[in-house]
Amino acid sequence: MAAAVPAVCRIRAAAAAAATLLLGCCGAALTSSIQDQAEQFFRSGHTNNWAVLVCTSRFWFNYRHVANTLSVYRSVKRLGIPDSHIVLMLADDMACNPRNPKPATVFSHKNMELNVYGDDVEVDYRSYEVTVENFLRVLTGRIPPSTPRSKRLLSDDRSNILIYMTGHGGNGFLKFQDSEEITNVELADAFEQMWQKRRYNELLFIIDTCQGASMYERFYSPNIMALASSQVGEDSLSHQPDLGIGVHLMDRYTFYVLEFLEEIHPASQTNMNDLFQVCPKSLCVSTPGHRTDLFQRDPQNVLITDFFGSVRKVEITTETISLDHDLAGFASKLPKDELATEPLKYAEQLPVAQIIHQKPKQKDWHPPGGFILGLWALIIMVFFKTYGIKHMKHIF
Repeated sequence: MAAAVPAVCRIRAAAAAAATLLLGCCGAALTSSIQDQAEQFFRSGHTNNWAVLVCTSRFWFNYRHVANTLSVYRSVKRLGIPDSHIVLMLADDMACNPRNPKPATVFSHKNMELNVYGDDVEVDYRSYEVTVENFLRVLTGRIPPSTPRSKRLLSDDRSNILIYMTGHGGNGFLKFQDSEEITNVELADAFEQMWQKRRYNELLFIIDTCQGASMYERFYSPNIMALASSQVGEDSLSHQPDLGIGVHLMDRYTFYVLEFLEEIHPASQTNMNDLFQVCPKSLCVSTPGHRTDLFQRDPQNVLITDFFGSVRKVEITTETISLDHDLAGFASKLPKDELATEPLKYAEQLPVAQIIHQKPKQKDWHPPGGFILGLWALIIMVFFKTYGIKHMKHIF
């Protein structure tokens, strides 16, 4: 009987050790699974998204370039990038152009189906502010201290940045407002400064211009993926002429890219390889190009939303949180006079209705200067007619 007790103890100890080992293995497996899920969720390594959208052309016949940029602006906002993380540069204001048959609108589809200007466009650089110098200053952060926050690219080493440019270009350059140009060497050096100053994690560069592929030939900084609408020696063609407006509404490459982006939603799993195929030569007429040798990740593992969308910070918990009880207790602690009884609304900054309907104020009448001069001339003529020049001494 005495010998049986140690045996039972040894069996129980072995069972406890086995249970502990099993729980440890399960815990390690669960921890590993959670880590894998976290790595899968944050596999791009970025924590915020930025977009720099640039139209470099002015004048009415370049309407399509403004529509290109506003269409990309509309898409990135729809996918979650806020205005505070978008730097929008438009070289001309087509919405207020006197030739525009529909003021305050910019359309990207024929028959005026889609107005991409809308009522919530925030243009950061407009008209003559869109210069090569200002563009490079935005990228590199070398801007005056007085520059407002909305005109700054406040990115860091965890930022994924989308840079979209459209306009007229050639082999190795892109024109800014027909007065200056940026070269592919200057652009490559600006990206290198950004990398050295830890201003981006990954960068997607898209350009829609003639011979666009020449603009990314000189890139040498890591983690840059580039797309262009045409190869060296090719033109980037326009699309969708509109008889009512009198110009082409978009460029072909941007049109098909945006048609592709309309099918993307914030939780989409579509990757960059799909974006490379959206505009074959049969549709674009030109030959789109892309460059991925500087990019560390496989484009197949890069989601479209890594650049066109926004990171959403979430915290996963297995506990149940009761919000109603807490909110009720919080509301009971507030004084009655602090509880809002009426919905809040913005006060009108200007009495718009009164300004529109008020009658113009009557102005006091003053005789024009020409009338006074003519009256004095008439008086002098009558004086000479009556008295002659011999009485002139009595006047002076």
